[in-house]
Amino acid sequence: MAARPAFVLTAPTVPVFAVAVLLAIAALVSHYGGVAVPWISGHVIETLAAAFALLTAGVVLRGL
Repeated sequence: MAARPAFVLTAPTVPVFAVAVLLAIAALVSHYGGVAVPWISGHVIETLAAAFALLTAGVVLRGL
């Protein structure tokens, strides 16, 4: 009888993945493309961190 692994990773749902990618793209375009996005332009690192945190939560938490 095999024991169930304690830490199981799952694929994020499509909406979670899409939001994380859109946040990351907006931050990169704002920083490297010179496009002024109202809140993101002043908070590029925080926006990228939020996108990564959302993606990580989608992988670690089941059903998100």
